[in-house]
Amino acid sequence: MSLGFSVDELLPKARGGGVLKMGLAKLDESEWLQADPDLAARAAGFDAFPEGVQRLPEGDAGGRELAAMLGVEGALPEAAAAHHEDMCLLTRRDGEDHYRLVGAAVAWPSDWTPADKLGLPLRALHAPIQGYEEQLASGVDHFMAKLKPGAIYGRCNWFIAATGERRWIADPPELAFAHVTAENAGQTLFVRSERQTLRRLPRTGAILFTIGIYVDPLGELASASIHRLADATRSLLDGEGERRGTGAYAHALIGYAKAREEEAGQ
Repeated sequence: MSLGFSVDELLPKARGGGVLKMGLAKLDESEWLQADPDLAARAAGFDAFPEGVQRLPEGDAGGRELAAMLGVEGALPEAAAAHHEDMCLLTRRDGEDHYRLVGAAVAWPSDWTPADKLGLPLRALHAPIQGYEEQLASGVDHFMAKLKPGAIYGRCNWFIAATGERRWIADPPELAFAHVTAENAGQTLFVRSERQTLRRLPRTGAILFTIGIYVDPLGELASASIHRLADATRSLLDGEGERRGTGAYAHALIGYAKAREEEAGQ
């Protein structure tokens, strides 16, 4: 299955509300990483956010293995700087059955700080996600334990942001979206999609988690994508709206989508 490498391509494969699911698709090697990274943008991202690189000593071997596998000199930071995707490494400590974040090279985080997450087990990493512990935690732990080297799995998600910046630190929703209306939503709302992949490194057994960030103004998306987002936003109002700040932008997004649909029907 191909996930694609753009917001319009990723949205149809992303969850739109309801029960949390991993929603994984098995990928071929050719579908793993974006083939044409903007290396200048990556360098600028890491220069602006040097604290995005965080490592524990127990992740060093996995970082070196990853770099060698990608044909890059160095370790985890150099591997991530040479590709579009941010990269994180997870390993299990002796005597533990859960994975921890032991390395991160993240230029474009989606409202998280690697230093705050370093060393945490998966359940603690995902604690802010409403419903994760009840609906998804056990399934994720089982998947990680059974993941074999050579297999690559991908998934995607989406967020609505009030900025097109790739490094996104969310302001309180009532402030971030205060200027957004149905009339200007096409230019003031931005759709942010994460293209995530998981694979186990064969020698060290570390698990690599990659995050490819794609951001577009709402108004530049295909009509089908805008319609899909409007439907999903209605669903989120009854579920995860508080966590995602949906209530602060929902009226504007749905109103914009309706106006676009009416305009297309004329």
